[in-house]
Amino acid sequence: MPDAALTALARQLLPPGTAVAAADPARLWPLLAGEAPPAAVPARLAEFSAGRHAARAALQALGLPPAAIPMAADRAPVWPKGVAGSITHTRRACLAAARRGGGLGIDLEEDEDLPADLWDSVLLPEEQDWARGQAAPGRAAKLAFSAKEAAYKAQYARSRRLFGFDTLALSFHGDGFTATFRAAAAPFAMGDRLQGRWGRAAGHVLTVVAL
Repeated sequence: MPDAALTALARQLLPPGTAVAAADPARLWPLLAGEAPPAAVPARLAEFSAGRHAARAALQALGLPPAAIPMAADRAPVWPKGVAGSITHTRRACLAAARRGGGLGIDLEEDEDLPADLWDSVLLPEEQDWARGQAAPGRAAKLAFSAKEAAYKAQYARSRRLFGFDTLALSFHGDGFTATFRAAAAPFAMGDRLQGRWGRAAGHVLTVVAL
């Protein structure tokens, strides 16, 4: 299991005071009343339960009592008042992070090529140029996909706005990245920037954005 390496990476990338926990998405974890998703197939239910288990562990690490984290009508997790949190999983790993205040987005992806047929729908032309200039273009494209996912999650708690990949433009700098709004999504204005960080461990790429 890659839990230890990924948890350590998340703690390295996230701001101080952020709690991180992991759970195995291949097994079924107990759910609290009001948490179960409707009509979930067994594999999806295992992933979902792992996310809720990790999220409650992160809340406990913040010194908060364990609480149900139901799914809102828009399918986003409903965190306790005053807490920002984010849940992410792949087939082999699941992480949750939580902090008091602020927005938070984490995204975990298997560190492999982004399929070529997805490049045009995920990456802007300049982002495709950047990816092609990297040593492993497909993996760079997957990193960009993950960075947009983390940035989207972080802003969603404030904007509650759905938008496409082309709304955010990415630039990378070392182990950091900037996601710039190309259109307004109140309270974010066109040109506003979100700062994130990224890293690789245990066959995964992890991206984080904390507002």
